Amino acid sequence: HLSGQSRKAGYIDKFTTSPARRALMAASYAERTLMAGFTSVRDVGGTDLVDIDLRDAINAGDVPGPRMFVAGKSLSITGGHADGTNGYLEKYVGVPAEPDGVVDGTDSAVRAVRIARKRGVDLIKITATAGVLSRQADGTSAHFTDEEIRAIVETADTFGLKVTAHAHGDEGMRRAVLNGVKSIEHGTYMSEETMDVMIDKGAYLIPTITAGKSVADSARIENYYIPIVARKAMEVGPVIQGTFGKAFRRGVPIAFGTDAGVFPHGLNALEFGYMVEAGMPFMEALKTATVNAATLLNQYDNFGSLEAGKYADIVAVQEDPRADASAATRVSFVMKQGTVYAE
Repeated sequence: HLSGQSRKAGYIDKFTTSPARRALMAASYAERTLMAGFTSVRDVGGTDLVDIDLRDAINAGDVPGPRMFVAGKSLSITGGHADGTNGYLEKYVGVPAEPDGVVDGTDSAVRAVRIARKRGVDLIKITATAGVLSRQADGTSAHFTDEEIRAIVETADTFGLKVTAHAHGDEGMRRAVLNGVKSIEHGTYMSEETMDVMIDKGAYLIPTITAGKSVADSARIENYYIPIVARKAMEVGPVIQGTFGKAFRRGVPIAFGTDAGVFPHGLNALEFGYMVEAGMPFMEALKTATVNAATLLNQYDNFGSLEAGKYADIVAVQEDPRADASAATRVSFVMKQGTVYAE
């Protein structure tokens, strides 16, 4: 989420931060991410369409940053996790609809995907369950009907776009994968049954352990979140790492992702250490961020391994991360597509 970054009592930012200011901050977050050794990222939920313009500015060479694959505005049901009007008076924020990423019913779902595609997204993001940081009491209930998810996936398929789903609760993520969603972000309360469905469908889990730990830590800071969010952060955040370990051991496909923006950008590589803590060998964790991630993006012909003919993306550290995964956070060299950014 390069178009934002969590901070104490930050819920007012949507009313005080202009799109231009947000874009300038996003450019700095993008450079910080690149210098941390991440040459490609999926941005699965942006604000004010900043992610789309930032992607284009990076591709044009206007600002330094990772190559971006963006989702634009996440799609939500009315009152769902990505309904940005939750908790605010309608007289000030109105009632959102498809241009705002809020959909209800299959026709509405189809239109929302078409609007996103018109805006130039690379993938579609839905919030298949409630969430932690949104202003709603529940963090896990299933959102979207089977029919709505199928409508989104089928419309996205028409345009060659994959669909990913934010999901904490088991029913919502199982419903998403059974109806064609290709990856699950978080997967907090994933059951063994749903793990088996993901294996069968070849759907990826993006565990975002760093986000889970970070929101739980932030919730311990007085007034960092509103009380309803702090409670969810303390309940949901600590569970993610354990679920990831179970999913890895069961054979669920894993791709790397952190939910950066929920915590400060540039700390993405902390995820490697948390994956190792949960039982994944470092080299397997590295593959989730290279081979697996590139495959999920349909970009393995371009990057994800060091081979002739692929983009010259090379990151170096001075210590052996196989012996100490924290070495991945101490990057000494970054090359993206043949251009050296740090040495």
